[in-house]
Amino acid sequence: MFTQEKLTIAITKFNEKIQENREYLSELDTPIGDGDHGNNMARGMEAAMAAGITGDCSQQFKQLAMTLIGKVGGASGPLYGTAMMEMSKASKDSSDPVVILTAGIAGIEKRGRATLGEKTMLDLWIPTVEALKNQQLTAEKLNELVEATKDLLATKGRASYVGERSIGHIDPGAMSSKYFFEALLEAEVFTDD
Repeated sequence: MFTQEKLTIAITKFNEKIQENREYLSELDTPIGDGDHGNNMARGMEAAMAAGITGDCSQQFKQLAMTLIGKVGGASGPLYGTAMMEMSKASKDSSDPVVILTAGIAGIEKRGRATLGEKTMLDLWIPTVEALKNQQLTAEKLNELVEATKDLLATKGRASYVGERSIGHIDPGAMSSKYFFEALLEAEVFTDD
């Protein structure tokens, strides 16, 4: 479950993963996007860590949301920011990861006007939360889900402009989302105590 301490650990780990993989994320983004996803996310997370993420879960999600919306260029800032804002609201009444992450999904769907199967971050978020509901979420499962985005045809966002050429490439937003869920796993958010 989400606790103040676990969320702080998870955000720190997410930042570390984004910084370590910023070049890789931008490489993934180059053939199907603007080639800046890694740099944008790294800048946003750096700013979030510099500002300091404190308080209860709702406050931490809100601080992260505001920083990502303000500092991350492209579509990923508003999409991640909206997810975190919805999770901030949901975490006022619940510490259940399924409830909180489902609110995040709803935010991404609304802001991105996207759904499952369109080669977006939702192709990682939606099946990940399903796996979590069925107590089948592992690091291996996250790897399978992100790899599965290779086979999808992009119909949303910048990647949709390249049409068929989007097939065969991992979605960069799904990959950065994998790092987010890995951070939650490692911070033991999905354990009951």
